Amino acid sequence: MTFLEFLTDPWQLPFMQRAFAVAVITGLVCGVVGVYVVLRGMAFIGEAVSHSAFPGVALAYAFQGNLLLGGALAGLTTSLLIALVSQNRRLKEDTVIGVFFSCAFGLGIVLVSTQDSWSTDLSSFLFGQVLAVGPEDVWTAAGVGAVLVAVVLLLSKELVAVSLDRETARAAGLPVLGLDLVLYTVVTATIVLSLEAVGNVLVLSLLITPAAAARMLTERLWAMTLLASAFGGTGALAGLYLSYTYDLAAGGSIVCVLTALFALTWCLAPRHGLLPRALRRRGGTRRPTDEPAVATA
Repeated sequence: MTFLEFLTDPWQLPFMQRAFAVAVITGLVCGVVGVYVVLRGMAFIGEAVSHSAFPGVALAYAFQGNLLLGGALAGLTTSLLIALVSQNRRLKEDTVIGVFFSCAFGLGIVLVSTQDSWSTDLSSFLFGQVLAVGPEDVWTAAGVGAVLVAVVLLLSKELVAVSLDRETARAAGLPVLGLDLVLYTVVTATIVLSLEAVGNVLVLSLLITPAAAARMLTERLWAMTLLASAFGGTGALAGLYLSYTYDLAAGGSIVCVLTALFALTWCLAPRHGLLPRALRRRGGTRRPTDEPAVATA
């Protein structure tokens, strides 16, 4: 296969065209939203929400309902409960997330154990089905993704303020609880949007890895947002190419490409990368060890 054929062959197939569109849209949206998840230090919430969708999916499966809708409702309910309970600062946010995460996942296992067999639909929820999306899925992903990105960008400064120092944000008169609820809702919707691309098992990588790679390269919020969305979209596209060429699982291929991108930035990032830091130490050049706060300008 020539390089030109490698680039053009997948685009001859309508199902691959739709898969590329949904994967790239999802990657772009996850990159933008993931920036605020990484800055907040709440990567665990992605895992919690994706797995807390499990009991909703199990109930929808048992009653022959829409699996995606069931998962979305369960994930949203769990994320809002986490946001409310974590307002009690006696418990750290990750502790509250851990309680609800384990409870929801345990409930999902109990519900699934009542079924005699697993179906293809339930399996696709866990591992993704980006190659089976229809035209309406593309438009839905584009519409929902645009709304999520718009909400995050409109509230960007407020979300960063709450992420960096909740008490100062509260003293400044910001509605901390309201912003928490917005962020948790956006994260939940982003995770549900990503389920078709990579599935419940791998969705955390699509949300966190592009933003983590971008964090290695810049301190500026706008630059981090652009880089994260570029990494998410490019990684999704490259992962699907890899999947098509070598007949591999689409979701897993996307995650592997994104992880490779993160590994490159971790090793080669000009300021914080492993190799440049080692070279500076050998040359006797010292840099501050404390990483500066993210600048919004």
